Amino acid sequence: MNLLSSSSSSASGYFWIILTAFFWSLVGVLSKVCMAEGVTPLETAFWRAAFGLLFFLGHTLATRQIAVPPRAAASFILFGVWGIGVFYSVTQYAIKLSGAAMSVVLMYTAPIWVAVISRVLFGEAISGRKLSAIGVALCGTALVCFSGGSLPGQHSWVGIACGIIIGMSYASHYPFYRWWQNRYSAATIYFYSLVGGLAALYLVSPLHFNHSPRVWLCLVLLGACTSYFAYLCYGLALKRIGLVRAAVTCYLEPVLSTLWVWLFWQESFTLMGWLGSILVLGAVLLLSLDRSGD
Repeated sequence: MNLLSSSSSSASGYFWIILTAFFWSLVGVLSKVCMAEGVTPLETAFWRAAFGLLFFLGHTLATRQIAVPPRAAASFILFGVWGIGVFYSVTQYAIKLSGAAMSVVLMYTAPIWVAVISRVLFGEAISGRKLSAIGVALCGTALVCFSGGSLPGQHSWVGIACGIIIGMSYASHYPFYRWWQNRYSAATIYFYSLVGGLAALYLVSPLHFNHSPRVWLCLVLLGACTSYFAYLCYGLALKRIGLVRAAVTCYLEPVLSTLWVWLFWQESFTLMGWLGSILVLGAVLLLSLDRSGD
């Protein structure tokens, strides 16, 4: 019975993390619509956080999960400056400078950081298959990086640097949420984190309110899909599967993101870039065969 329950929980965890990857894969295509109509990267990041915060505010009020001790709230808010403010802003700059497909693939340097942090803080085992999956994924990431990006004729080292920072910031979400998940819900943690991130973005973002209905729709969808729904699914996943497995399974996101921007914006990798993307997907398949524990 325990084995059956464990298998069911793991399958459920994969469902939620794949759904998370789908929602996060929409960041690039929605952001490109906004920036194509003149919205700056920082303002795009601000509204993504702002609308996400509104959805989490409604959720936490409706479920009576908004009240937390001041010390916990302060921890979440401070984390939000880095985990939301920096993460969201460098994501938008990477999309603008190197392309949406490039930015999301570079974000997936995260598992190497996750593997180290989860081993040190939580004693989580890293099997040989997990290490192989990480290695394959990082090789794919390197190929994408050296391919020159997904914007034809453009190569930006600043964009690549932003992509690496995305990976570090993204990686920090895994152990931070894992540390607090047994005491507070995902909605509570990310509500306060978004408060911190939004405050930081407000200080540096030029704001405008004369956007077209199309832009406002994309900004609302950014907040709803890539902040609210994505983080709720993410929280449910991490209650069921381990940190490294969740991080590497999310390598489905760059594949989906690349597909969306190819379909709607004609972004495309070179042959080297596509080979790297295939290796990324291969890492997910390799990880799915691991039965050494979460």
